[in-house]
Amino acid sequence: MFLVNRSSGTEHRAHSFWVRLFYDVTHPSALSRFGFFLLADLCIVTLSLWLSFLVHFDFNMRVPYGELLQEVLLLFVVLKIASFVVFRVYKMTWRYVGVSDLMNIVLAVVVAEMVLLILSLPNSLFTLPITGIAKRVFLVDGFFTLAFISGLRISKKLYREVIRQKGPVQKGKRTLIVGAGNTGEMLIRDMARNGFAAYYPIGFLDDDHRKIGTYMHGVKVRGGLDMLKEVIVREQVAAVIIAIPSLNHKTLRGLYQTARESKVGTVKVVPRIYDFDRPDINLKGLEDISIEDLIGRQVVSVDYRSIRTFLEGKVVLVTGAGGSIGMEIVTQVCTFDPRQVVLFEIDETELHNLSLRLGRLFPQLAGRIVYVTGDVSDEGRVREVFGRYTPEIVFHAAAYKHVPMMEYNPREAARVNIFGTRNIARAAVECGTENFVMISTDKAVRPTSVMGATKRMAESICRTFNREDGSGSTKFMSVRFGNVLGSRGSVLPLFLDQLKYGGPLTVTDPEMKRYFMTIPEAVSLVLQASTLGNGGEVFVLDMGEPVMIVHVAEELIRLHGLEPYKDIDITFTGLRPGEKLFEEILTAEEGTDASCHEKIFIARNGTKYTPEELARILEEFAAAVRNSSDEGDEKMKALLKRYVEYYEEE
Repeated sequence: MFLVNRSSGTEHRAHSFWVRLFYDVTHPSALSRFGFFLLADLCIVTLSLWLSFLVHFDFNMRVPYGELLQEVLLLFVVLKIASFVVFRVYKMTWRYVGVSDLMNIVLAVVVAEMVLLILSLPNSLFTLPITGIAKRVFLVDGFFTLAFISGLRISKKLYREVIRQKGPVQKGKRTLIVGAGNTGEMLIRDMARNGFAAYYPIGFLDDDHRKIGTYMHGVKVRGGLDMLKEVIVREQVAAVIIAIPSLNHKTLRGLYQTARESKVGTVKVVPRIYDFDRPDINLKGLEDISIEDLIGRQVVSVDYRSIRTFLEGKVVLVTGAGGSIGMEIVTQVCTFDPRQVVLFEIDETELHNLSLRLGRLFPQLAGRIVYVTGDVSDEGRVREVFGRYTPEIVFHAAAYKHVPMMEYNPREAARVNIFGTRNIARAAVECGTENFVMISTDKAVRPTSVMGATKRMAESICRTFNREDGSGSTKFMSVRFGNVLGSRGSVLPLFLDQLKYGGPLTVTDPEMKRYFMTIPEAVSLVLQASTLGNGGEVFVLDMGEPVMIVHVAEELIRLHGLEPYKDIDITFTGLRPGEKLFEEILTAEEGTDASCHEKIFIARNGTKYTPEELARILEEFAAAVRNSSDEGDEKMKALLKRYVEYYEEE
């Protein structure tokens, strides 16, 4: 019995040894990886030098190659390994070797051979074992070294992305990729790295007809975007991945509908990139196409370099950070490596949810993001936060924004939208903030609502706090834009909720129009506008063409495979308090001037109060806010009519 147990223990230890060995080989540590490549390179340097002598002597086997190697090998090894270290050849990741890595190998080999060649030249100071060696030896040796070193480094990538791809086993869904550019190329590489377990590419489609018929990583560009249905049917496509980030919503919607009508089960789109300098497109990041993408996605180009210069290394504070706009501002700001980001938000639940999102997207910023609960109308709390963190850039997105609700609560609208802005602006000046950007709205143009009028007053506050004479260090600017799809309280979530319960979808008026843009695109333009401001501007974003709300409702119903007015009805409820039929985004009352960006305009300045006038006006508003009697709300509306230009109730 003892012998049996002893034998079993020996077998178990032997089994454990092989398991550990297999794991070490397949999951090497940094040290073991370095050791492997160092040993391999020593062998390659020796082999290359021997082959170079062999070629030089025309394969004459009577030459004492061993003695020749013994004399000079040490110098070749030392100089080449040193050159590999200098050019970070041992820092490369075997699996992801790229063109830049291969260039480093070329430079390392060339530099090493040049140094060896120089040392081989005769001189009167010293004589080395390699002195007098024929130049041909160095040329041939460099060729063999470069070939072997590069071949070893790309071997794993070659196997995973080429050899295994040509194997007989085809895994995953038959996938058509729309877009044969850089994004599509990254997807193909990631599919290969994952062994085509989820997706197997059968071809590309691209809107550049010069690419048709060409191949990328062995995958053919089969035609233009108009051939989507034909290729799906002919190739029995089970998945479509749309890999053209610049597509507008009309083209995207057409592709999506064609794929669905052709019974494609999986339709994915590449995500918006939040690391603009090092885009990482992979299969795990693919997203389902959202309704926002299909209705309002636009082509927006911004200068990320200027935005990085504006934000990098700065302390940035965002009020209303848990809202739909504030959250996207925070997300995009974090991509530009700020020194610290302070998130000011009254809703602790939204702040907690945002912390989870940022921890997943930006683990490298752990410790640099500060979560602060507070109310912008609490002047003491605002000053405390500004005094502690001294932000250099402020994005003020905190506001009450729901038009009908503010009609019922005008004093609260003034407390947050007017006095909250005043508190943040004053604290920014006191702590020396460099740039203050307020998020405004198209409803501030010829306002017909309390919400629009209070936001117009907030713009006036920012103009007053901006000192045109240069006596103030803080540059204030406001950015107006229209409706953003998907934000809380916007029409799209309302329609989706109504659709979930079988309708009807409610539209206030058959003629109602609105400007639409998705949140990421609007925020990108906000950041761009921030870099353009000299102080005192009200920027206006070009939201594209206005869209009939009833058409949005009809399109949404169709996207769910239903027929408007037959499967799902649309009813008209009439305008709500404070609502307009049309939003005058391009400021008919003021006019606009062009900026250096095609989608950003500057509203011509209207009324501007002096600091003394503003103080007197705000004192009147403060008295109305404190008035809790039945007359308080009416008093507030009367003050808005008196001091907000063009404000008329409808």
